[in-house]
Amino acid sequence: MGLEDVRAALAATNADSPKGYLNQGNQRFQIYTNDQATVAEQYRDLTIAYRNGAAVHLQDIAKVSNSVENVNNAGLFNGKRAVLVILHPSPSANVIQTVDEINAMLPRLAAALPPSIHMQVALDRSQSIRGALSETERTLFIAILLVVGVVFLFLRSVRSTIIPGIAVPVSIIGTFGPMYLLGFSLDNLSLMALTIATGFVVDDAVVVVENTQRHLEDGMEPLAAALRGSAEVSFTVLSMSLSLIAVFLPILLMPGIMGRLFREFAETLSITILISLAISLTTTPMLCAMFLRHDVEAAKQPSRFKQALESGFNWLERRYERSLAWALRHARFVGFILFCTVGLNIFLFIVVPKGFFPEQDNGLIIGNIRADQSISFALMSRKLTELQTIVQNDPGVATVSGFTGGRATNSGFLFIQLKPLSVRKVSATAIVARLRKPLAAIAGTQTFMVPAQDLRVGGRQSNAEYQYTLLCDDPATLYAWMPKIVAALKLDKTLLDVNSDLQQGGLETDVVINRTVASAYNITPAEIDNTLYDAYGQRAVSTIYNPLNQYKVIMELAPQYLQTPDMLSQIYISTAGGAASGASQTNFPAGTIIAPGSTASKASNVASVALDSATNQATNSIASSGKSSASSGTSLSTNPETMIPLAAVASYKPGTTPVAINHQNGELASTISFSLPAGVALGTAAAQIMSTEPLLILAALAAVYTVLGILYESTIHPITIISTIPSAGVGALLLLLILNIPLTIIALIGVILLIGIVKKNAILMIDFALQLERSDNLPAHEAIFKAAVLRFRPIMMTTCAAILGALPLAIGLGQGASLRQPLGITIIGGLIVSQALTLYTTPVVYLFLDRWGRTTKAAPRAVRLLEAE
Repeated sequence: MGLEDVRAALAATNADSPKGYLNQGNQRFQIYTNDQATVAEQYRDLTIAYRNGAAVHLQDIAKVSNSVENVNNAGLFNGKRAVLVILHPSPSANVIQTVDEINAMLPRLAAALPPSIHMQVALDRSQSIRGALSETERTLFIAILLVVGVVFLFLRSVRSTIIPGIAVPVSIIGTFGPMYLLGFSLDNLSLMALTIATGFVVDDAVVVVENTQRHLEDGMEPLAAALRGSAEVSFTVLSMSLSLIAVFLPILLMPGIMGRLFREFAETLSITILISLAISLTTTPMLCAMFLRHDVEAAKQPSRFKQALESGFNWLERRYERSLAWALRHARFVGFILFCTVGLNIFLFIVVPKGFFPEQDNGLIIGNIRADQSISFALMSRKLTELQTIVQNDPGVATVSGFTGGRATNSGFLFIQLKPLSVRKVSATAIVARLRKPLAAIAGTQTFMVPAQDLRVGGRQSNAEYQYTLLCDDPATLYAWMPKIVAALKLDKTLLDVNSDLQQGGLETDVVINRTVASAYNITPAEIDNTLYDAYGQRAVSTIYNPLNQYKVIMELAPQYLQTPDMLSQIYISTAGGAASGASQTNFPAGTIIAPGSTASKASNVASVALDSATNQATNSIASSGKSSASSGTSLSTNPETMIPLAAVASYKPGTTPVAINHQNGELASTISFSLPAGVALGTAAAQIMSTEPLLILAALAAVYTVLGILYESTIHPITIISTIPSAGVGALLLLLILNIPLTIIALIGVILLIGIVKKNAILMIDFALQLERSDNLPAHEAIFKAAVLRFRPIMMTTCAAILGALPLAIGLGQGASLRQPLGITIIGGLIVSQALTLYTTPVVYLFLDRWGRTTKAAPRAVRLLEAE
């Protein structure tokens, strides 16, 4: 009896095909039969053949059991056997809502399982998302408190503080509507934009409130003070907001993955600034007119706290006034310092370490196991258990789940859930470094571990943090050079976990068919392939259908016949499915087995095979029933069949085969993966940033210059405003260098934001100086000096508000803080240095350009002040 006959019998027995229906009067009866065998017990008594007048049952020649479709799969959870169900949300899904719905469903699923099976959540990525969102919300709340607090310190009035304090939450909450219409969600990038916006949106309201309060202190009525104060600074506020939004235009137009990634960030921040602009020009003046009052008695007898604040600020203002007068007298020296900051920017940009994205600690480590390419599944399962035990014993690990099998026997995966950061006290990168040595002690395996990242660029799976993919249209060239490149990279001690996905060393057994001999026995290569697949391929020979699921009927040889390639010598090929041919006049009975020592001639042997094929050909079509491919055997044979040893028509020899073959863009591909130690910059990231950042910064400067030129109707004054930017770049890069934080894409966004932030100091000075020149006919020197001194308070207030708004980001505590930290650090460093320099360089540049452009100066812009009745 051949293996193909067994397969045909199983396919015919488990038919599940339509049977039709009957009609009786007004009723219709569907015809159903018990043509399906649904459990192992029903298959054991199946009759698959008759020999010597007796039925041969399946249990007579095979062991039948309820099992899994592929026995070469193994899953472990905390060292115990497990079935891992990995769920991936769709791109537009709400992850937290999806996880909540799954968790609500789990009790019902657990109730349907046998008592011996326990269902447990091994890994929940939403926990890190919830933690990051919660921490960002907390950071946002702290930033609002800090911003409102610094406003109170400068204005020294509860009423004056409440008005800009209202602008912050209203602007942020008002952003949610456009975000919903644009299809945005509250994620790391949008919340980071809202957090950093707390220091921006208060600026406009602070400028309006401070100017209104100044008029109140001069004796004006609240309504008149609000109208005049808002009218005087309306153009200033408009210039600050529109030029800040102009900075985001290059980000919105960025191509590729970077543009798609940060478009949500830029649009969210732009929407918040626009809403803040509308509030500061409408709601803020109204609130000032309603609530602000000049308390004469409180002004005469201020509290000790207010008196101390006012004294301290007056002292600081006097010191600034004296130092500004000295700077204007030594304008060339101040100009030289400005040129030095430009050169220092270039130097710091070259020497600062560079990276791609900040490495996040989400409490999850993904491990990729690579074993010897010729390893068996049984040994790989034991290796997985050993590796998981080592990982589980680490004090920072909460749970470990892993699996092996499936696509490649020599690979496996580990999903390591870490304890909360407050418990483990060390980062995920430190745990990876700690586990690297004990895992490397397991012979025959390599385990590559990387902390899971929310922001990851690249579509290829790899075993480390960074990757290079080599493409080639010549397999020989790729296979020859890839090992050489990997070996050379491993010599570089700054690279960790260097590996490639090129695997050409798998073992194979080549079965070489002698086509001449096989043809003489009327055996085709297809029959040989089918028999080998029946024996070794875990072949699905039929399908069991029930109302909810489908189950495969799997056929293969017993395990004791799957141990060595020598077992191929025990494989026999049935000739029952061959086409009829040969000498039809032979007298050999159908199904005659020719013993090895028979004296019959070879011609008689071949004739017997042909006759056996002819007698069974009529029943071969039965094998096509059921839900499986057709078998070349008979579904229920009654005669012994001619069995030809595989060794009679083929030989076998060892060989090598690729374990995995990769393609990309129609070409052969192989990927090199590696990780970097802490503090080491990536050359590719450096090249990416060095090629991207200058273009983005130049585009941002061009956008700001264009907007300011339109607003001021001048080509000179925008240059004065833009001159404040080099000092901000020095501060940002210098602080990154001091803290040994690489210049990543997130830090680059911070540098671009600084272009829009630091120019507000110059706008506040220049706009007021122009008003003094045109309304009071003051000379440029006196006008810029007076404007700088009068605008010193709002300049300090808005800068401190922006610094304190970014401070929670820079501190970088809690889940997901490492992603936001470079943004806060660059903004704080840039604001501190720019504040110290631009208070002096802006008046000097203003006077220089005023003298230089006096001959080509355009007609002054008409300034219409709204006079209060």
